Amino acid sequence: MSLPLSYLSWIKDTGAALTTKDGAPVKVFELLHTDDNAILSEWAKHFRNQYCNDTDIDFLREATGKSRTEYLDELKFPTKKGGFGPGTRSGDFAEILVSDYLEYISKYWVPRTRYDRKTIRNESTKGSDVLAFKIISNSDSPDDCLAMYEVKAQLSGRKAKAKLQEAINHSGKDNLRKAESLNAIRQRFYEVRNIQDANKIGRFQNPADRPYKDQYGAVALYENKIYDPLEASVSDTTAHPNKNTLSLIIIKSEGFMTLVNSLYKRAADEA
Repeated sequence: MSLPLSYLSWIKDTGAALTTKDGAPVKVFELLHTDDNAILSEWAKHFRNQYCNDTDIDFLREATGKSRTEYLDELKFPTKKGGFGPGTRSGDFAEILVSDYLEYISKYWVPRTRYDRKTIRNESTKGSDVLAFKIISNSDSPDDCLAMYEVKAQLSGRKAKAKLQEAINHSGKDNLRKAESLNAIRQRFYEVRNIQDANKIGRFQNPADRPYKDQYGAVALYENKIYDPLEASVSDTTAHPNKNTLSLIIIKSEGFMTLVNSLYKRAADEA
């Protein structure tokens, strides 16, 4: 399968057959990254453009007196050290990776409006982590789908925390946040006069009159050294109000936080 982003070929299904405490299946993937400069540069450009489009960066930076690299490092990207910076980095990275997976592998449409309007770079954007859409035709279809995914990451540390359970718990609240999240995305498209995509979002804002399918997801990302497959077996989806449409995923990788920091650095240096 040809993928628009080459790095996605590094995501491999481990084939592990894990289940939660209540018997829900959990897919396990591994990100087997390498030092391929061409692939990493392509990924870094895509990643950078989540925060600031390359066509906009010179206008945005010129009044600051900063270079492109300085502008991204000092005003746009979460910090590598200090406060909430590292946690925000890992969280943003995880959400963007899952967005790419849903868009380019699972063939959803994933609006990218979550990172370029941050007012505080070391804070996560409020609302559902990832919203993804499938629209069957130009006329409303009850088979159209809105997928809401919660993504939690532990890319460093000494012992695995219950990130999958945390994602499950947060996913259980996504239906309550859905209206606000949809409104924020539609408003963003309207602000840039992208009426076509604003109308795509509008299709999902009135489910009573224009019904569609809801899909929920909970994803946990782990550094290989702390990943514990038993974490899945003690997780529980029983309390999730939409457990029958809940997809559970774990993504693990070697040197995860080192990869994240190097990707941010490359994204800034190659701007």
